[in-house]
Amino acid sequence: MKTKAVRIYGKDDLRLEEFELPVINDDEILAHVICDSLCMSSYKAARQGAEHKRIPDDVHLYPTIIGHEFSGEIVEVGRKWSEKFHPGMKFSIQPAINYPSGPVGILSAPGYSYRYTGGDATYIIIPNEVMELNCLLPYTGKGFYPGALAEPLSCVIGAMHANYHIRPGSYVHQMEIVEGGNMALLAGVGPMGLAAINYVINRKDRKPGLLVVTDIDQSRLDRAALLFSPDDAAGKGISLHYLNTRNHEDPVKKMLRVTGGQGFNDVFVFAPVPSVIEQADAILAFDGCLNFFAGPGNPDFTANLNFYNVHYNYTHIVGTSGGNNEDMEEALTLMSEGLDPAGLITHIGGLDAVIDTTKHLPDIPGGKKLMYTGISLPLTAITDFKTLGEKDPLFRNLYQIVRKTKGLWNPEAEEYLLKNAGKI
Repeated sequence: MKTKAVRIYGKDDLRLEEFELPVINDDEILAHVICDSLCMSSYKAARQGAEHKRIPDDVHLYPTIIGHEFSGEIVEVGRKWSEKFHPGMKFSIQPAINYPSGPVGILSAPGYSYRYTGGDATYIIIPNEVMELNCLLPYTGKGFYPGALAEPLSCVIGAMHANYHIRPGSYVHQMEIVEGGNMALLAGVGPMGLAAINYVINRKDRKPGLLVVTDIDQSRLDRAALLFSPDDAAGKGISLHYLNTRNHEDPVKKMLRVTGGQGFNDVFVFAPVPSVIEQADAILAFDGCLNFFAGPGNPDFTANLNFYNVHYNYTHIVGTSGGNNEDMEEALTLMSEGLDPAGLITHIGGLDAVIDTTKHLPDIPGGKKLMYTGISLPLTAITDFKTLGEKDPLFRNLYQIVRKTKGLWNPEAEEYLLKNAGKI
């Protein structure tokens, strides 16, 4: 079986290549990748090469396949797993497998560490450890792109579950956000912030009563409000407010005023910016929990925190990086039941657009870049479909399809693209 894949050889050395996959062993699975959602973590891996903790030291000799947010369908199942998986089954993968005997030890992950497993490929071989650790997860919903976005959604789910609160005099941490409490998502309308809004509004077991979402880009705030309107949130029992902090001389005072001066029980920071972290600290209520979600690239990154409040007001801080298997399963269940993560997606492309897009990911505006590995297509913004459609019938028809869903990507658009775009 031949595959086409984007492989990493070292720092800024990504190559699109065709090569032969070996015959699978009895404990492996052959799979067809349909799409991969590009992640800033892949950009960091491309920049660092073998210095990245998840990439093997000998990657220059034995390149690995990049891409860790992907979905597809199973083609062939080794004998060991034939009772649990079958050809034609749709899947997603939890990449943080934490397997001690992987290529780089416990930090091994598909999309970084394996020669034959990664999202930016047409066909892959899934190694035994992925199944052993229950990290190959069936997906039964519509389309394939939700399966590719299950991993980023699981990161948001994990963050919500990781927040904690206490009762004075007790040393027992009460895990989770405060039911009916005040929540703020700061710098919260990027791809992960949108995932958080979607989850907070649509989860069934626990919701805040007040949700304030901030940013300094009005166009991004407007898009978020179109996707997740205050009226829709009100129907779920949540008072949702969007706030452009650039427009306020004292955004902390403005945010506190929305809470009636009580402050926020749960605050999530989606940008590694000291001033944003300091805003988050300043709006915490008694026993407020600040979740620093955004991963900084600088190991010396710091910000000021009010330790008087830590001591007397019981404020505390947590940080999360990724979700676990249970979070992935929750994400896939929610999407199978109808939660659509399409609002995260602003661009689509083919396998031949992966290298350039990955290398320039921080400089490309918008949300998630979804790459379909079996087709050839430049990275294309969904908002450009109408203009491109004046000359290209592919985009003209895609524009007509996404118009039905307020300009959002959807399963019908995906199906049309896979049938009509040029093959890689």
